Amino acid sequence: MALWFGTALLSLANGRVTQIECGVEASGEDECHAAAIPGLCNVHSHGFQRGMAGLAEVRGPEGDNFWTWREVMYRFLDRLDPEQVEAITALAYVEMLERGFTRVGEFHYLHNDPAGARYGNIGELAERIVAAAAETGIGLTLLPVFYAHSNFGGAAPTHGQRRFISDPDEFAELIATSRKAIGLLLDANIGVAPHSLRAVTAEELQTVVTLADGGPIHIHAAEQTKEVDDCVAWSGARPVQWLLDHASVDGRWCLIHATHMTAAEISALAASDAVAGLCPITEANLGDGIFPTRDYLDCDGRIGIGTDSNVLIDAAGELRALEYAQRLQTHARNVLVRDAAESTGRDLFDAAMAGGARALGQKTFGIREGCTADLLSFDLNDPVFFGRSGDSFLDAWIFAGGKLDCVWRAGRRLVDHGRHTARDAIGDRYRRALESVLK
Repeated sequence: MALWFGTALLSLANGRVTQIECGVEASGEDECHAAAIPGLCNVHSHGFQRGMAGLAEVRGPEGDNFWTWREVMYRFLDRLDPEQVEAITALAYVEMLERGFTRVGEFHYLHNDPAGARYGNIGELAERIVAAAAETGIGLTLLPVFYAHSNFGGAAPTHGQRRFISDPDEFAELIATSRKAIGLLLDANIGVAPHSLRAVTAEELQTVVTLADGGPIHIHAAEQTKEVDDCVAWSGARPVQWLLDHASVDGRWCLIHATHMTAAEISALAASDAVAGLCPITEANLGDGIFPTRDYLDCDGRIGIGTDSNVLIDAAGELRALEYAQRLQTHARNVLVRDAAESTGRDLFDAAMAGGARALGQKTFGIREGCTADLLSFDLNDPVFFGRSGDSFLDAWIFAGGKLDCVWRAGRRLVDHGRHTARDAIGDRYRRALESVLK
């Protein structure tokens, strides 16, 4: 896939690249930047969790794992009102834009008030997500989550899950309201997210999938070994295999994490044309495990990257963590590059760009005529870029901490000198929200 044009003039109109002219020298009216790449899609975010980053790093009396982290998350969200959800999400979106993501798939499962009751407007919190996207300018793929149970087989939800819970009729109403809400945004789209096989029954899954109406379908799968064991006890099959056997998984689907798979599941998921939504920073933070990336790519599997818990927001950092986990596991270097003498950074970037666009329902991507003008420029005053060109820019950005300079989303420059133009106002609201939540 072509990426580097040399000297090129990009003409933008109505948020898109309308023309690319190579070998054209800049005129006095042109805006000049030394090197630019396309923005990336963040396939999996829980925006509100940015506010609890760092709050779960104290060891409990009996050790810690994903399930103890989840209890901390439940206690945090119990305190959030709609304005605080919007404020925290907006700062997360600012940071995504500053760190290389120009579109986010918001896996939005916070629907009810702190008592577990419906708001007067069933789409209250979905509309807060839309407002955060509107204020920051990030592209939004809204993924309302259906969540009805605490474990496989339709177990009753727990008290900590009361803010997530819907029945199928309520969820259909939520989807309809959310479709109207995203109409306020440029090129926003919507899908559905049955939370996991723990949280939906087989019948509910079928109902929820029909509400996607051709849009993306995202689901957590096989993130934890306990989840795999519980699924086998319930159904006799592992989560990924159950989905492939029962859910008509295809190119609209994104299986988030899919960490624990057998060789047969790896090849079958790759063949399904679905995307594996990988969140290596969160997966490391939660102790989930290591996705079998090399084996999956060898089967021509598609991947996207996401920030999930938003404990640390950094597109390059997600790609770096993905490669480094494989290095630690295999005791080798440049594990995820396809061929000798190729750039690991370039291969990772291309895979995440294409897979992320598919996962979020974007038919076009990259810097090409007709594509949305989602662009990142490098800060070439950063010493890590000195003497670099072509794919070595990507390697310096991903593996050496290279800085971004400007970010354009749909042709609007939203980040200048590494800082979002609305950061101060959004940061002040975020600070006030956290002071109130954590007092």
